[in-house]
Amino acid sequence: MKKARILFVCIGNACRSPMAEGIARALGSDLFEVESAGLAPAGFVPDLTREVMRDRKIDLTNHCPKPLSQMDLTRFDLVVNMSGYPVPSVAPVLEWKVPDPIGGDKSEYEEAARLIESLVTRLIAEHKGGRFHRA
Repeated sequence: MKKARILFVCIGNACRSPMAEGIARALGSDLFEVESAGLAPAGFVPDLTREVMRDRKIDLTNHCPKPLSQMDLTRFDLVVNMSGYPVPSVAPVLEWKVPDPIGGDKSEYEEAARLIESLVTRLIAEHKGGRFHRA
């Protein structure tokens, strides 16, 4: 089976979308090729993003926020949007409502990661069940 190519998008590509990229890579590397980007990339990744992911044994040390505007959107089978804003895409867009933890305490980052993990787990189950549709 060909791996599905998924792009995770949030505002700064510093919290939610890199969390989703890391979790999807850890749980679904046999099914997905994943990347992430932001509408307005932050200049850094918050320490709490890295810490919460490190607690899950996912290393985001080398993650640098990237702009959505520089991504070749034709390469993706699905775009997962957590920004709350419309995103351009030639692929289907899946909207996930995940509160942005930026500026919050560790519990807010942990809650975002838990929610993202459950959504990624559901996406994996949908893909395995044949309910994941490409454009």
